[in-house]
Amino acid sequence: MLKTWLAHPLTRGLDIDNPCTTHLRAQIIQEKRFLRQIYQEWYQSIVTVLPLGQGAVLELGAGGGFMSNFVPDLITSELFYSPNIRAVLDGSRLPFVAKSLRAIVMTNVLHHLSQPRLFFAEATRCVRSGGVVAMIEPWVTPWSRLVYTRLHHEPFEPETPSWDLPTSGPLSGANDALPWIIFARDRAKFEQEFPH
Repeated sequence: MLKTWLAHPLTRGLDIDNPCTTHLRAQIIQEKRFLRQIYQEWYQSIVTVLPLGQGAVLELGAGGGFMSNFVPDLITSELFYSPNIRAVLDGSRLPFVAKSLRAIVMTNVLHHLSQPRLFFAEATRCVRSGGVVAMIEPWVTPWSRLVYTRLHHEPFEPETPSWDLPTSGPLSGANDALPWIIFARDRAKFEQEFPH
């Protein structure tokens, strides 16, 4: 009940997998000064780690954001059409030649990928030597446990043994704990499977 009450009036009751909901969320981010500033800080943090040189920068899950204001010639992408994207694509099957990208960037996307290993394999194939994959994602802390379990609409399951998510819509499938699971709890497994 509280999660529904806390939802923004523009998106309350809407299907999270509907592209119109993503478009409305982009509008909300732009209209709410504090929220817009958070995104600006995230984007500036990502920009600081982008390597110089050849290769495009791809943003996955760009439908609700505005990172293109910070990264010139950014290839913005989403799983569905949205007004501010350049490519409709799936992160587990990237349409780029090997070693052609300078970076892959994303904000709040990894924890929605139903098969993150497929994404990591594609990132390994597509990102050039010296390139990066940079992301802003939820993390597991005592505070986040409280927020994600009581106030947030997405699942938060740090104890789940698998990296894979149940198949559902592009945004409704999620585990906010997934980045922590992969990069902290299962760090040794990640480094063994994806040493590059």
